[in-house]
Amino acid sequence: MKTFLSGVVFCLATLACSQFPARAQSIPPPAPTESAVPFTPLQMAAPNIAEAASATSSTPENNTTALTLSDAESRALTNQPRLLAEQLRAQAASKRIGEPRAAYFPQAFANLTAVEANGDTAVAAGALTTSSISTRAAGGASLVQMITDFGRTSNLVQSARFEAKAEDEHEESTRQSILTQVDQAYFAAQAAESVRKTAQAVLEFRKVTLRQLSALAQSQLRSTLDVQFAQVMASEAELAVVRADSAVHKTQAQLAATMGEEGNATYTLTDSVLPPNPDADPASYIKQAIANRPDLKALKLKTESAMHEARADRALNYPTVNALAAGGEVPIHDPTLHHEYGAVGVNINVPIFNGGLYSARASVAKLEAKAADQDAALRELEIVRDVRMTWADARDAFLQIEVSERLVDETNVAMRLAKARYDAGLGSIVELNQAELNQTSALITAATARFDFLRAMAAFQFAMGNLH
Repeated sequence: MKTFLSGVVFCLATLACSQFPARAQSIPPPAPTESAVPFTPLQMAAPNIAEAASATSSTPENNTTALTLSDAESRALTNQPRLLAEQLRAQAASKRIGEPRAAYFPQAFANLTAVEANGDTAVAAGALTTSSISTRAAGGASLVQMITDFGRTSNLVQSARFEAKAEDEHEESTRQSILTQVDQAYFAAQAAESVRKTAQAVLEFRKVTLRQLSALAQSQLRSTLDVQFAQVMASEAELAVVRADSAVHKTQAQLAATMGEEGNATYTLTDSVLPPNPDADPASYIKQAIANRPDLKALKLKTESAMHEARADRALNYPTVNALAAGGEVPIHDPTLHHEYGAVGVNINVPIFNGGLYSARASVAKLEAKAADQDAALRELEIVRDVRMTWADARDAFLQIEVSERLVDETNVAMRLAKARYDAGLGSIVELNQAELNQTSALITAATARFDFLRAMAAFQFAMGNLH
């Protein structure tokens, strides 16, 4: 077995030397003091990596703007065009109440009329009765006051009021949606920055490791294959830094977009306090969501609005009673007219037959009301689903914080054992590098676990309608 392992190591060394001769020659010669530097395993550097990351977070970069979570939310509520548009729609819906309510008030009209008639003529075509036309110049006013339309106007007013309230709830739903997007973008940017700092610290450590192995190789204490593997690990760490830096720029751009800004500035973000883990039973959260979700309230209000509109259309089949009044003067007139005129009266309009128009409108409005009620029922089912899913995600993310920290400790132990085997000649550089990769992955997972929980809690709070 020992002979077999020696043969495998020799083959790997030969293959590495044949494939990477130029790279091996490009390794810089060690400084005079580096040959005495002991090889430091990554598990010993892991605390230093965390300290380096925290030190970096306390030093803001140039041309950056300090931004807290509350500041980000305030900017979004001030600048986000989507919320501003919903606010304008809500205002328009509140103004629309005055349209049906205007029927309660008198309708007054002023008239100025001048006519040159052709003798004693009358309009004879197009009507059952004739109407005489007289030469005149007159001015007057007329007034129409509705007495009753058997509930049509009152139902239209109620329908408009419920529609306006629904728009207010829709605005609140949009507001909470924007807050959720801002919170998640904020925590995603923090997670990306944490990963970048961890990747930079790992890169610095692997560069030190590469220099140490290069010095040991110059002293014939390590093989060229070990140096090549260290070079690969350093290049992978450098690639991870490049990817992490790209992720930081993307999340910063997303954060700026959710705040309604163009994103020319770079933000320095502050940490937030971790909320408690959700309870084990989501039943209370479901009841809270059904009671608080503004989008569900909006659908229920739209159902009420549709029901009142259906009643208003049904009232079209009933009579309409109006009071009428008219008066004025005729300073220029022919002998058939008096100098002034005035009259009052009552008009009752009774619909008899209109080809089924009113009954069709009533049927359509009734069906629309039933459809709106089913929309509300569907949204309630979706809310129950969303609460259960986000509740499970939040609890899972909370547990991952502790698991990821424990995973770092476990990979530290595995790295220490792999280093001991490597120093004793029982393990290969491949085994040591694999342990180092596992530890780096655990460090990055631990760096993002906290922010993953915060993002999950933001989605959970939105599902319950608790973002204010």
